[in-house]
Amino acid sequence: MAETEHGLEIPQREEHFFLPQDIIDNLGRIEALSQRHPVNVLAAGRQGCGKSTMVRQFAARNNRPLAAFQIGILSEPGQLFGEHRLKDGETYYQQFLFPQAIQTPGCVIHLEEINRPEHPKALNMLFSVLSQDRQVWTDELGLIKVAPGVVFFATLNEGEEFVGTEMLDAALRDRFYVTLMDYLTPQVETNVLHLKTGISPADAQTIVNVAGQLRKNAQEPVTVSTRHTLMIAEMVAVGATVKEAFAESLQVSRDILESVLLSLHLQTGATEKSNGSRYNAY
Repeated sequence: MAETEHGLEIPQREEHFFLPQDIIDNLGRIEALSQRHPVNVLAAGRQGCGKSTMVRQFAARNNRPLAAFQIGILSEPGQLFGEHRLKDGETYYQQFLFPQAIQTPGCVIHLEEINRPEHPKALNMLFSVLSQDRQVWTDELGLIKVAPGVVFFATLNEGEEFVGTEMLDAALRDRFYVTLMDYLTPQVETNVLHLKTGISPADAQTIVNVAGQLRKNAQEPVTVSTRHTLMIAEMVAVGATVKEAFAESLQVSRDILESVLLSLHLQTGATEKSNGSRYNAY
């Protein structure tokens, strides 16, 4: 990673990262808008479908520094900015990275799991920096203004096992453009596994087929993210069978796994059809 004069790093470009062309086009528009004023983007979708990677690659491809903040650990308002601490019997204020990052021109700010703070009021001070005024006052630091060109990306997971986007505070959500992400199409996911791990196209296709069957299993659907299929492909790349890699990577019933593998064997490896979306390397 390259380091900017402000001490924040510009992430490296990642090979073989694919997005639907409409999302790529929209990211281009976000970059153009950011040349006029700071922009807020909410990326929502299933776990492991590439939201965080998209944020990193947006920063990398536009030569921007990146600062990521885990919102899930916040328990009180203002905690992103700093906190009072005790040392040698003296109380002092420790400033955190967030104020520096939002005052760095062109910085990409990643707010991870924005719908999961430990306390809902912990997000209150975000309203000001995400609003049209783009500034916030703190007693300890004074007036903090968001620098030109800053892009805020907030990410959250969607699905039955997660708090959905409808649970995000409406006034907060209203400050964001929204990008919805999903699993890759089977053909693209197969290509990604092959390119990233070096396994054969046939093994990659088998992994994607098994994952697809598990995702839509009528009795007990299993969440198999692209992150997980990559982990499984890496296991296959170092000698595991597809069955062994799935069994060691997922918390899934062996009976269900056996049933899926048998079903795919009887179908002689038939692949799922594309949903028609056009994907390109980003």
